[in-house]
Amino acid sequence: MSLTEEKPIRPIANFPPSIWGDQFLIYAKQVEQGVEQIVEDLKKEVRQLLKETLDNPTKHANLLKMIDEIQRLGMPYLFEQEIDQALQHIYETYGDKWSGDRSSLWFRLMRKQGYFVTCDVFNNYKDENGAFKQSLANDVEGLLELYEATSMRVPGEIILEDALVFTRSYLSVIAKDTLSTNPALSTEIQRALKQPLWKRLPRIEAAQYIPFYLQQDSHNKTLLKLAKLEFNLLQSLHKEELSQVSKWWKAFDVKNNAPYSRDRIVECYFWALGSSYEPQYSHGRIFFAKVIAVITLIDDTYDAYGTYEELKIFTEAIQRWSITCLDMIPEYMKPIYNLFMDTYTEMEEILAKEGKTDIFNCAKESVKEFVRALMVEATWLNEGHIPTPEEHDSILFITGGANLLTTTSYLGMSDIVTKEAVEWVVSVPPLFRYSGILGRRLNDITGHQVEQERKHVSSSVESYMNEYNINEEYAQNLLYKHVEDLWKDINREYLITKNIQRPLLMAVINLAQFVEVQYAGKDNFTHMGDDYKHLVKSLLVYPMSI
Repeated sequence: MSLTEEKPIRPIANFPPSIWGDQFLIYAKQVEQGVEQIVEDLKKEVRQLLKETLDNPTKHANLLKMIDEIQRLGMPYLFEQEIDQALQHIYETYGDKWSGDRSSLWFRLMRKQGYFVTCDVFNNYKDENGAFKQSLANDVEGLLELYEATSMRVPGEIILEDALVFTRSYLSVIAKDTLSTNPALSTEIQRALKQPLWKRLPRIEAAQYIPFYLQQDSHNKTLLKLAKLEFNLLQSLHKEELSQVSKWWKAFDVKNNAPYSRDRIVECYFWALGSSYEPQYSHGRIFFAKVIAVITLIDDTYDAYGTYEELKIFTEAIQRWSITCLDMIPEYMKPIYNLFMDTYTEMEEILAKEGKTDIFNCAKESVKEFVRALMVEATWLNEGHIPTPEEHDSILFITGGANLLTTTSYLGMSDIVTKEAVEWVVSVPPLFRYSGILGRRLNDITGHQVEQERKHVSSSVESYMNEYNINEEYAQNLLYKHVEDLWKDINREYLITKNIQRPLLMAVINLAQFVEVQYAGKDNFTHMGDDYKHLVKSLLVYPMSI
């Protein structure tokens, strides 16, 4: 650089350092001898209990309760076949005409399973004047179940909108009234009001529900013991994976190779856990965590370091997707580009052996698309342009990452990705679009103020403020309302999308659930709050006491 040449002005964010250090770098697996056999014996007991309850029509409401408990305790994958068969039998036997107890639970479980049952069953909850019966408020468990059922609503289901208002008002009062007399119940209600089950990550729910379940007089001892043992076995596997990912990240040396970027490998792996936590997705989880780490490096390069001219060069290099592009990009970008190419090449070779290059190509194109969208935002910033809501929305679902994240998660589920599923992915289904917009809306709402303190592309909040001449609070409220509407759209698409394996659909739901957790109150990926830190520790540090 000559004496007269000025250094480029860079929008450096000064991200806080990692709070974790190297504590997850080394993990020595420790599993007590005989635990796996105990787990197998307990599983046999649960399977027998499920069968006996299914075979007795008078106990079908109890069967629904048991399935719900298995799911909330974090081990539905152990009984996937039994649960599928049981709920299929319930659907074939009753259809929309469920007449037993626990109608709200029946409704939620059936819709979660993908059966688009009608909400007409809730007309039974109303009095002759069309209002919800006041007697419902005397049954706290039933009130909670009705509240949880409302999160499965789709656009136009007015009765569930009314039920949401009704249950929220009563549950808020009950939560306060039971704070001193029944603190466990009060906490459970508060958790529900903050985030209904359908928006919670299953693994986090297991960590929080197991202690609550223990305190219930009606708990099943076999289920509880199995849940605790299985939680710890799975946590041991997750710690092994995180150790492997942490070693890979340490070898990259982010402090020297990308000091401007967020050092968040633990958070990246936590995101992978949000994508899938079951043992069979171990390899895919590791790859997912690596991709999130690499994409964070790229995102921060566009967002918090690169100049406009440098970013144009890097965008072209990603589009060309070749290691020969190293010669054309700035020196500081080379380690990132190298890591990017190595990470994807490793997965490409694995999938090529499986004959699954079609889904890899989908993931590859989604990354290219994501980077092109980042370049659009960089252009807006360079031109000082505040995009209109319509302009923002045109790339929102891409920068929200649904295509990128979902196709990445599918690489670890390649054994169930059919040709029909690949064609569905290529079509960019509405389920992807709604999920991506949801993620970006929540990101913009929570990160707006911090990002606007430096040179940064306008967020959705600023676009709304500028377009409609409204203040920040009003703009955020509009966007929160949009998030609620997006969930109803997501529910509808989940229920009407047929011929696609349900785990592939649930992968999209899981990622939507994750952003609800990640952006609860703030951008916890960038600036971790105490609650979020506790969630990470609950899954990756603290075992269940047996």
